[in-house]
Amino acid sequence: MSGLAYQIVEELKQRILSGAIAPGDKLPGENSLVEEFGVSRTVVREAVSRLQAAGLVETFQGRGSFVLEVPERTSGLREVRSHRDVLELMEFRIGVESEAAALAADRRTAHQLKGIERALDAFRRVGDNPAQSVEADFAFHLKVAVASGNRFYGDLINDLGPMMIMLPRTRLDPAYEMSDPDHLTRVVHEHENIHAAIARSDPEAARAAARVHLANTRHRLTSGQYSG
Repeated sequence: MSGLAYQIVEELKQRILSGAIAPGDKLPGENSLVEEFGVSRTVVREAVSRLQAAGLVETFQGRGSFVLEVPERTSGLREVRSHRDVLELMEFRIGVESEAAALAADRRTAHQLKGIERALDAFRRVGDNPAQSVEADFAFHLKVAVASGNRFYGDLINDLGPMMIMLPRTRLDPAYEMSDPDHLTRVVHEHENIHAAIARSDPEAARAAARVHLANTRHRLTSGQYSG
């Protein structure tokens, strides 16, 4: 599957699994998807074909593609519903992603490093727009996990999805953000430290940078009042 098709599949899958597109609803038409994602019809058709193969949509000739009932999750990962869940998820991520970053520093390819750099650039560009920063933040962490060279890290982070990116109220409420205008700068800098350690192939520094970032995130979620 092409990279562009993969992006469309992941975006539509997230909308389906989150309920934004409910069972029985029709997917946006081919023309709409071409315009929204800025890709060719061939890429859109490939993405829809993948969604069909995953059992998420069914396509009817002349009518379009419709969302099927979402199957029960079998990964054992429950939804994050409480503040305690949020903090426990962060503890889990600290252990998993710190090791993934260390392995990425040791094993990453030049192509994977480029992917991490692009994700970091995208995160810088979206700034404090919550709707876009969640996706960009998640993409960075997923690229690091994939660069570990161990597919279970990438599969696990991918399975958690963007829902693992929990925003403290400082990134959602302008009143809170005004009290801490340097918040986003610090978060970006923490991501840059992880990237820099992976770029220079320093596993210990990458592990430490990831641990510091996620521990700081956990602290921000505690002091900044989690919203979600």
